[in-house]
Amino acid sequence: MPQYDPVAKKVYVNLQDQNFFAVIDPASDEVVGRYPVGRCKENHGMTLDPEHHRAFLSCEGKRTDDRVRSRQEPAHRILPMAGGPDVIKFDPGLRRIYVACSSGAISVFQMDDPDHYRKLEDFPVQKKVHSLAVDPETHRVYAPEQEADGKPVARMSVTKLFLR
Repeated sequence: MPQYDPVAKKVYVNLQDQNFFAVIDPASDEVVGRYPVGRCKENHGMTLDPEHHRAFLSCEGKRTDDRVRSRQEPAHRILPMAGGPDVIKFDPGLRRIYVACSSGAISVFQMDDPDHYRKLEDFPVQKKVHSLAVDPETHRVYAPEQEADGKPVARMSVTKLFLR
């Protein structure tokens, strides 16, 4: 899932099969950087915090990973998340990272500052939740569900996470 960074004016793309992510300059359509993702294997989901020059990746090969990149030099932080991490989103207003996990949780992390993060909780949802969206105005989290208590459904779960 490519992401556009409006501050750096670059596009970031996960190269999941190579354990890298690439940086593309849309003005020239050229790859201007390739960064290894360290212990993050099979990097899948990605979200950006353009203001603080960070990219967050969810990785399938390991249960936990958050890759934080800086403009000059990539750095890594590992954050524990529920099993089956997939789509990841950042809410800049609350400074929270949300990860849809197919094991039945949305893992939620708080950015205390651009270099310090802490896990708030694994918010329980139905299993097989693979994606989510965050409304930066209302801070509501939208998660499509394909199963409820093991039975097929097609519905949208909408919540404003009030964390313990």
